[in-house]
Amino acid sequence: MILKAPIFQLPYLDDQSEIFNLEDHLGNIIVLTFWTSWCPECSVDLMLKEKLYQASDKNIVKFLTINVSGRERSTIAGLKYFREYLTQPTLIDRGVETYRTYNCHGVPTTVIINPKGELIKQITGQVDLIELIDTIRPFI
Repeated sequence: MILKAPIFQLPYLDDQSEIFNLEDHLGNIIVLTFWTSWCPECSVDLMLKEKLYQASDKNIVKFLTINVSGRERSTIAGLKYFREYLTQPTLIDRGVETYRTYNCHGVPTTVIINPKGELIKQITGQVDLIELIDTIRPFI
């Protein structure tokens, strides 16, 4: 049974006056990563996805990260990590609201949404890059 991805609107981590609406990006393959700055596994996972993001066609595959602010040690930790290491669009969760909506059980969690807005895969823990590429390849 394929489920529709829950629609959300979240502010960008570096500019909270700007809001990202998932619904506006359906039609693309979307790779969401939920993360925290203190998580070593998140760091490895995000760096691999950062390389893939930089090499990808942004009109086809949308990489997006969501800092789970409700699991951070401080309010500025996620922003500091983002500014130092990421160029991907990065949102900030309202505590753990979106994290829970997507039924996440740890960080990092990767959610892959197909162009029809359906959840096609959810992975808790570090993603295997080959598995990620194999999952999104049919939609490219």
